[in-house]
Amino acid sequence: MSESAPSIGSVAAVPKDALPWPLLRAISRIADAPLSAIAELLREAIHPYTGGDALVIFTEECTGRPQKKAGDADVIDRVSIAELQQLRASLSSAGPWSGEAQIAGRSRHIHALTYQPSKALLVITYPDAPEAGVQQSRNLELVPYLWELAARRIQEKVKDAPPSYLLESRAASAERLRVTSELVDLHSTTLETLLAALRSPSLDDPAARATVTDVAAKALVELRTHNDRTAELIEEPVATAFQRLREDLRPLTRFSGIDVQFIEPPLNGRALPGEVAIAARAVVRGLLLAMMEQPEVRRVRTQWDCDGENLLINVRDDGKGGLSADAPNIGRLDRRVQALDGRMEIDLMPGWGADISVTLPLDPPAAPGDVSAWNLAARELEVLQLLAAGQRNRNIASALNISENTVKFHVRNLFRKLQVASRTEAIALAHSHGLR
Repeated sequence: MSESAPSIGSVAAVPKDALPWPLLRAISRIADAPLSAIAELLREAIHPYTGGDALVIFTEECTGRPQKKAGDADVIDRVSIAELQQLRASLSSAGPWSGEAQIAGRSRHIHALTYQPSKALLVITYPDAPEAGVQQSRNLELVPYLWELAARRIQEKVKDAPPSYLLESRAASAERLRVTSELVDLHSTTLETLLAALRSPSLDDPAARATVTDVAAKALVELRTHNDRTAELIEEPVATAFQRLREDLRPLTRFSGIDVQFIEPPLNGRALPGEVAIAARAVVRGLLLAMMEQPEVRRVRTQWDCDGENLLINVRDDGKGGLSADAPNIGRLDRRVQALDGRMEIDLMPGWGADISVTLPLDPPAAPGDVSAWNLAARELEVLQLLAAGQRNRNIASALNISENTVKFHVRNLFRKLQVASRTEAIALAHSHGLR
């Protein structure tokens, strides 16, 4: 006689007190969490079992908000992307890891693990290294399960994000790229200065060592304070911004043997938005270095001016006009200018030198409008952005690593969704919504 399955009514009821209701409710909230709350909800679920003073999630899927944090302000306000990237790179596997790591400016005891499908990183920090008994009392086995649930939720939310969120994320990524580029430009200048001092025939060994030590110390202080200063400089007087440029370049011009002339901007010129001031200094530094690499150059002049709506920059050398407008370093500077809706004009005069003019609008580009009503897929939005930037199908295909036929397919879909009949109309509509 075969056994029959028990009926539903015969299954013994689970005692209510036997279920971990707080944990089950926490799991339910994580599974339905918005991106902005997921770190806080994950910490609420984990903390009763693991302790810890802060929780940090690092995921590059959310380019505009790669860090999601909850807990002690001393940790979440100071932790940096560089620290999290270094920690993630040091983890040899997806398995949990506990130990000492540099987080939020100092060595801390942490528990960390990654989510392999997205390379996301979870870090739980502790104020001090735990004693053996405390370590054993922590239920860390629960962490991988809850972390995988949260990481999957992040993937789902990013996948379903509206185009407006993607635009905001890309804008934030572009700003981080500009700040990084500023640091690269600044410290490229420092390295050039160090080399110039070491090679200078006018300095003996002790003088060269003293000069290099002074320049390196100044650069180190500048590196440590750069982020704080740029965050504070929402606006900067044009004369102050120009003076900072002179100070940054003074060591290089001192040892280069090239006469660098600075023509001051008007003292009453309109204040520069922070991003314009940063870009202006970076562009002048880049142009100056490119010109000084030419062996025949003996004099370079840089001038700033304001017309009330734009910062006007002019950099000119007395070389033979051999500077290449197609050189990668010049192209990189031109793209930086274009990112601020500016323009760069290069006039190469054989036998007379190079004359480069840059115009940077003082009012930043309009923030992208809400294009969610167009119901564009992520790839269609990327194609539209490149289309609005004036790119042809071949360039779009190359930039997105897709075929030209696929680009044409997306363009046809864009025409239908935007209810336009031509590329010109699509570009005009995109520009009216802040896409450039």
